[in-house]
Amino acid sequence: MSKITITGASGFVGSNLQEFFKSTHEVQPLSIRYISNNKIEISSDVIIHLSGKAHDLKKVTQSQEYYEANYELTKQLFDSFLLSNASVFIFMSSVKAVADEVEGVLTEETTPNPKTHYGISKLQAENYILDQELSNSKRVYILRPSMIHGPGNKGNLNLLYSFVNKGYPWPLASFENQRSFLSIDNLCFVINEIVENELMPSGIYNVADNQAISTNQLITLLSKSQNKIPKTLAIPKKIIVILAIIGDILRLPLNSERLQKLTESYVVNNLKIVAAISKPLPISAEEGLIKTFNSFNNAQ
Repeated sequence: MSKITITGASGFVGSNLQEFFKSTHEVQPLSIRYISNNKIEISSDVIIHLSGKAHDLKKVTQSQEYYEANYELTKQLFDSFLLSNASVFIFMSSVKAVADEVEGVLTEETTPNPKTHYGISKLQAENYILDQELSNSKRVYILRPSMIHGPGNKGNLNLLYSFVNKGYPWPLASFENQRSFLSIDNLCFVINEIVENELMPSGIYNVADNQAISTNQLITLLSKSQNKIPKTLAIPKKIIVILAIIGDILRLPLNSERLQKLTESYVVNNLKIVAAISKPLPISAEEGLIKTFNSFNNAQ
């Protein structure tokens, strides 16, 4: 039984990991924030670093907050890891450390070119980790998850759920896209395999479900989970874009960034991580999404 320290343990991913590991490992939640010259004590075998500043769609976060929470804090924790007896460090980065928009398929070989402070700060943390020399006794993994979801999740999937639940027709049916998602079940499975497999090579790994799903498919799955017939409207794209720009000005739920997230194609290749763990992911993209949608129904 390994001792596992989880930063950001109270968040969505952290709380699910604690539940996942509680019967097989000793879990130690660690609450940390960036303080200059801070020394972090580590007394565990494994560190799973989730703590950081998430992407802020409302644009109220100051840029410095991203660099302190995502880069400086990670740097402090990783330096402490290198000096400790811990053997495994798992850093939860993001596909946004590579690209905000994807043409084709995102792989680990894609040259990073983030545009936001969130993505840039995550990439800086990645580069710092990769620049440090490791002893043979240590393993380090940088995970780049696509959009994570699961029971209890809050985010854009809740916005879609609200549309379907209230009987509104989905107005963005004119947008055709393909997008990768990541079930929390598959993420917990992957992290467990990393912890358990001492032969798994250190490095950067994309983490996503096997299949990409379109937003229109999501509407169909949501409707199915509620025993409803899908309602969609193919409003011309130009009109939707104008409405999103108005939303930017008035800070409405539909703004340009949210429109991009709901309609963009963002396909993530997961072949490297699947090959490394040498096991299939436990659930399909559709199974994971239906599980998430059913949890929304149960919460009503």
